[in-house]
Amino acid sequence: MNWMGNLQQLGRSLMLPTITLPVAAIMLRLGSLPWDQMYMPRIGEIFTAFGTIIFTYLPMIFAVGVALGLTESAGIAGMTALIGHYMFAETLQRYLGETFQLGVPGGILIGLIAAVIYHRVKHIQLPEAIQFFGGPRLVPLFMGPAVFVLVLLMIQIGPLMNLGMQKLTDMLLSWGGFGTFLYGIIHRLLVPSGLHHVFNNFFWFQLGAYGNNGQPVFGDLPRFFAGDPTAGIYMAGLYPIMMFALPAIALAIIQEAREDLKPKIRATFLTAAFACFLTGVTEPIEFAFLFVAPYLFFIHALLSGLSMWIAYSLGIHHGFSYSAGAIDFLINLHLSTNGLLLIPVGLAYGVVYYVLFRWAIRRFRIPTPGREEGSQLEEWAGDIPYRSPLILEALGGKNNIKNLEACITRLRITLENDKLMDTSALRHLGAAGVIRLGGGNVQVVFGTYSELIREEINKVLRKDIRQVLFSSPMQGRMIALEDVPDKIFAGKIVGNGVAFIPDKGELVAPIAGRIIHVYPTLHALGIETEQGLQVLLHIGIDTAQLQGKYFTCYVKEGDQVETGQLLVRFNLQKVKKGSKSLATPMLITNTDAVKSWSFAPYKAVKKGQASVMSVVLKDTATTVVRGGNVFG
Repeated sequence: MNWMGNLQQLGRSLMLPTITLPVAAIMLRLGSLPWDQMYMPRIGEIFTAFGTIIFTYLPMIFAVGVALGLTESAGIAGMTALIGHYMFAETLQRYLGETFQLGVPGGILIGLIAAVIYHRVKHIQLPEAIQFFGGPRLVPLFMGPAVFVLVLLMIQIGPLMNLGMQKLTDMLLSWGGFGTFLYGIIHRLLVPSGLHHVFNNFFWFQLGAYGNNGQPVFGDLPRFFAGDPTAGIYMAGLYPIMMFALPAIALAIIQEAREDLKPKIRATFLTAAFACFLTGVTEPIEFAFLFVAPYLFFIHALLSGLSMWIAYSLGIHHGFSYSAGAIDFLINLHLSTNGLLLIPVGLAYGVVYYVLFRWAIRRFRIPTPGREEGSQLEEWAGDIPYRSPLILEALGGKNNIKNLEACITRLRITLENDKLMDTSALRHLGAAGVIRLGGGNVQVVFGTYSELIREEINKVLRKDIRQVLFSSPMQGRMIALEDVPDKIFAGKIVGNGVAFIPDKGELVAPIAGRIIHVYPTLHALGIETEQGLQVLLHIGIDTAQLQGKYFTCYVKEGDQVETGQLLVRFNLQKVKKGSKSLATPMLITNTDAVKSWSFAPYKAVKKGQASVMSVVLKDTATTVVRGGNVFG
């Protein structure tokens, strides 16, 4: 059993019900405004009631949200979880009273049961006479017995669980600041895998109890919004990190970028810093240094834990509904204790992080974005529809996708075979990082564009399209065809495609096919794919005059070649000296067969790197003309 993969799916599903919490926070904030002074006291009461109701029914919301999140939003699973949780909670209250409350974890448990039942029975076929109750309609029928068994079990072990939970809570709270320190470290270390959502659930929704108008409220987060003066210790210390420390890292990355890349890096990371400051979305910044300097991320985790301890020591109690950004900070400030002290703490943290990261990047030559060609993060929202087919191919293609979901900053994918995934190509296409969790479960971090990418990939998965993917024929830098210093190629008279500036004298096949032409001077050749596309590879500009000197060809006309197979070796320096340019076009010459084109970013590529260009063929195949000479 792949526990990491299962926990990944659970962590993703927990995001869905969490979306309701900002609504509750906003309603409570509106309810706290002085409506009575405006002679409209009922307005404030209604807003307060709205916010309180969400927290009251939070376990049920989590039950439905988890069930939907684990079943691709299957309505029957959500409805079953709703009914199951109501039966479960009401029955336990009748037999155990208020002495035993599972709260949000109980809701999650019911959601898990509903999801498991759904996946077990959704394909069951019954005899025709009763098939109406078959398939997904069996889920509610099986949920009743499952909840019945669960209730009997909880009646027996509930008091013991309650005692154990109380002792665990007392122990953790007795650790005081050291407990928050450990929490802060573990929370930050789990962020790359996305499992921090699972870890946070206990502290935010179960740890500690508070009586609110006779109703017990559990967890650091609900207790904070219910007015518990002791709550907020497992949230307050996150504000200095998200509002100040991580934006300071973004500024350090900008300052240490190369001058020629600094404008692009500035635009990207100022946006990331502003988003982190406002909303607490941290991954676009954290993944910029996590994979190239993991030791820095560990130091970052230690400093995050220290921030939690400092906040505890200063008696700061503050909370949030979504994340520790400025929006939540301001909305919930009226409920905090010593909340304004987080500002000087955060400013001090910002200075420490800025100095530390600028020194480390420079001292250890850390290749953060902007310090080398091919930086991973950049602005490319407008290219999402064009890059998404390339991203899909880099994941191993349509047949390699078992499940595709997205959360705020990352794609969460289950692959048939994760060895087919091209990590280099994904980074080339904008991924900040790739995390393998085993069992085919992977996460690809694309920042806040992840949901849009998922939607575009799903469009491709739903369509029966004739798509052809091209790899890089050489190591070097990919450029737009319009940038080739030759009017024939740049004007797309020969065909359409891309070009490359090589930094190594090797040309490999960008796609599988048959060699249909090798020019006598060996500087160009043509490949015909099984779909009928004719591909021209032309090494350099005005290289025909070299008369084959400095070129060695390893294929002949009629040969079948595979993607990545060596075609030509050439002396890079001598060809460069004897030609107008090393720019090497890769063209499709029968462009009338192509319906649409997609290109990866124009930056550094490796030889054989997947998914640098993609075309979708027209529904009606174009007749291929063989033997034409376009290799001038």
